[in-house]
Amino acid sequence: MLQSFVATTRPEDGPPRLHALREALAAVGVQGWLVPRSDAHQGEYVAPCDERLAWLTGFTGSAGFCIVLPGEAGLFVDGRYRVQARLQCAPEFTPVPWPETKPADWLRAACPNGAVIGFDPWLHTPEEIETLEKGLAGSGVTLRHLPNQIDLLWTDRPGPPMGRAFTHPETLTGATSAAKRAQIAQALADAGQSATVLTQPDSLCWLLNLRGADLPRLPVVQAFGLLHDDGRVDLFAHAEKFTEMTLDEGVHLRPPEAFEPALRTLTGTVRLDRASVPLRVLDLLREAGTEIVFKPDPCLLPKARKTDAELAGARATHLRDGAAMVEFLCWLDAQAAQLVADPDHVLTEIDIARQLEACRAATGELVDLSFDTIAGSGPNGAIVHYRVSEESNRRLLPGELMLVDSGGQYRDGTTDITRTIAIGPVGAEEAACFTRVLQGMIALSRARFPRGVTGGHLDALARFPLWLAGCDYDHGTGHGVGAFLSVHEGPQRLSRISTVPLEEGMILSNEPGYYLEGRFGIRIENLIVVRKAEIPEGGDARDWLDFETLTLAPIDRRLILDEMLTTDERDWVNTYHDRVRTLIRPLVGAEAAAWLDAVCAPL
Repeated sequence: MLQSFVATTRPEDGPPRLHALREALAAVGVQGWLVPRSDAHQGEYVAPCDERLAWLTGFTGSAGFCIVLPGEAGLFVDGRYRVQARLQCAPEFTPVPWPETKPADWLRAACPNGAVIGFDPWLHTPEEIETLEKGLAGSGVTLRHLPNQIDLLWTDRPGPPMGRAFTHPETLTGATSAAKRAQIAQALADAGQSATVLTQPDSLCWLLNLRGADLPRLPVVQAFGLLHDDGRVDLFAHAEKFTEMTLDEGVHLRPPEAFEPALRTLTGTVRLDRASVPLRVLDLLREAGTEIVFKPDPCLLPKARKTDAELAGARATHLRDGAAMVEFLCWLDAQAAQLVADPDHVLTEIDIARQLEACRAATGELVDLSFDTIAGSGPNGAIVHYRVSEESNRRLLPGELMLVDSGGQYRDGTTDITRTIAIGPVGAEEAACFTRVLQGMIALSRARFPRGVTGGHLDALARFPLWLAGCDYDHGTGHGVGAFLSVHEGPQRLSRISTVPLEEGMILSNEPGYYLEGRFGIRIENLIVVRKAEIPEGGDARDWLDFETLTLAPIDRRLILDEMLTTDERDWVNTYHDRVRTLIRPLVGAEAAAWLDAVCAPL
């Protein structure tokens, strides 16, 4: 099994560690400490050695941070994680609703007489610290760079990851590393920039056509890089990771400890992404007198615009993954029927996660999961990013909803799909909520929009059916997805806060949901890709875009209230299911094929 169901943290570990941290802070003369979820690469996934937030608080979600003060420890989490934070953390850690509550405002209220708050400049970006300092201006609360105080206390901290790197072939990328480096280098030269500092592993892996095994669920090599305006790259990483491959000409491998000295020697104008580079990098360049320009990571947009080869890989991946999902859903339906017929039949959330992983592994192509499977039954489905453990594992019960959010990493692509399934007959409220979520997903799937539109413009389409009923959800509607890279990839997203125009080749998730704490959760998710659209008859001669749906798996028709759908919505469901049946049926066994025929019948 690729995933484990052993809980990695315990609430009772937090209080003594919090006490030790407060003693350490007092010894160095500061009154507080910032504990981010991030590492020096500012990615969503972190290695075990960088799980500082989980080590201190017990919270294992993928976003959030803690501010430790002498009498209070605020755990800042967004709407996806508030239920989870209450379950995983001791009462000594107070959940704070974020981003509604800004850390500067919280610190002002908690420290009316001022305070010195320490932080590790390798773990925070210039944008983050500048925003915090601006919010604290005039409050008497100041920030101080210090060595990481948690690392000094974490006596059994794991070592850095040493996974092997390997080449990602041009047949799957659609472009050589040399061509990518030349493209980005030319953009630097045209802008008068001599070099850029690359700190995000997925950018470096995209640029160099590399993949690796340093992080679970994310096939990257952890490294730092300097890309120069002539296309040369200095790559700072442990040489042991590269013993099974040869780097391209013009890519020079350096030891990690050479990174800081190399920064001090840079000349000309150096480009930094103030939203992702560690503050320590900025400090080193400023100490050296280097001219700096703040611009986004130059790899982000080219990486987001998938090549024809990457899109072909994504379609092939979704055929394979769709077949695995159909085999799984067929199995689950049979299990649910047995559970309804026999009260003594036992089916648990861990059983669900294991079976789905086995179905993906049976393809013979699975490299890893793209994230730990979210298998939430009944009330656990309302925990948006629920991770089942041996302690939380529930038996499924008749009349409940089962929310399964999962994905796979394959050499030719990355998948992410959510289906909500009825375990026997469910109530009218659950079906009505499911239908509204489906209507929002359909509205986004059918969207046609002119070039220049952002995800922030489209987000409301998916929420509108829920809003009409006075309902909403506390997460974005969609995130970008990589090509055998991160399942959460920027800069594109479907969210109120997104300002990035959507462009051809960008892959996104389309995943509205609805959650009633303590009762049930609903989410339906397909991956979609932006493509050039036809001008409808009588339409304006503009540059139109729309979405192609990549994900191929049936939606539970038993939860759809047909009378709530418009004719266009009903037609979309029937057309989608006909496509799923046509493409997936030849790829599955006889039992799954017969099941697929039944569940894809027209509404």
